[in-house]
Amino acid sequence: MSSPLRAVLFDLDGTLTDSRPGIINSVVYALEQLGVPALSDERLRAFVGPPLHDSFADLGIEPEAAVAAYRGYFATTGIYENSVYDGVPALLSGLAVAGLPLAVATSKPTVFALRVLDHFDLTRHFVAVHGAELDGTNRHKHEVLALALASLDIDAGAAVLVGDRAADVIGAARCGVPFIGASWGYGEPGELVTAGASAMAPTPGDVLTLIQVG
Repeated sequence: MSSPLRAVLFDLDGTLTDSRPGIINSVVYALEQLGVPALSDERLRAFVGPPLHDSFADLGIEPEAAVAAYRGYFATTGIYENSVYDGVPALLSGLAVAGLPLAVATSKPTVFALRVLDHFDLTRHFVAVHGAELDGTNRHKHEVLALALASLDIDAGAAVLVGDRAADVIGAARCGVPFIGASWGYGEPGELVTAGASAMAPTPGDVLTLIQVG
């Protein structure tokens, strides 16, 4: 890092929590509502991580209608088909002991991110939570990272992002934020390294080692 570490930023889905079941079930529900043929398991898994508007658009589906149908299931049920990864609470506590402010930077809408964090009693660990707007604006990683850096009033080189997908690597590089790959998450084998990640954490506890905390 180009300057002393002053904050740690986290992706949410696939990094702090395993939200894959709820996301996939919500996508299946949306496709059924829109009369779209069922997708393969591989194609469904690709929805986990990237912005929803982009993923539906890639299928040739009108994204606004698809996202609205998705949220018909996700807002009440899918959001809670989710669990915290083993080791994450200890990681967050270890960083807190080290005195490092923590923030979330996710492509998930902020309102849903806050509900997930509240549900799992994780909100208390974070000084800021930044995500997309419900209309899809600020949904890309570089956009939410810029918001997080501004709210923390720090330079990009003084933070590090922990994330699990290529979009996290690319967004961090675009903002000049150092990156640690959460290889316990949803990235396919080699995905993070191919995207440019050089630091990889096989488990949440390894993040503490990589940033020399604990």
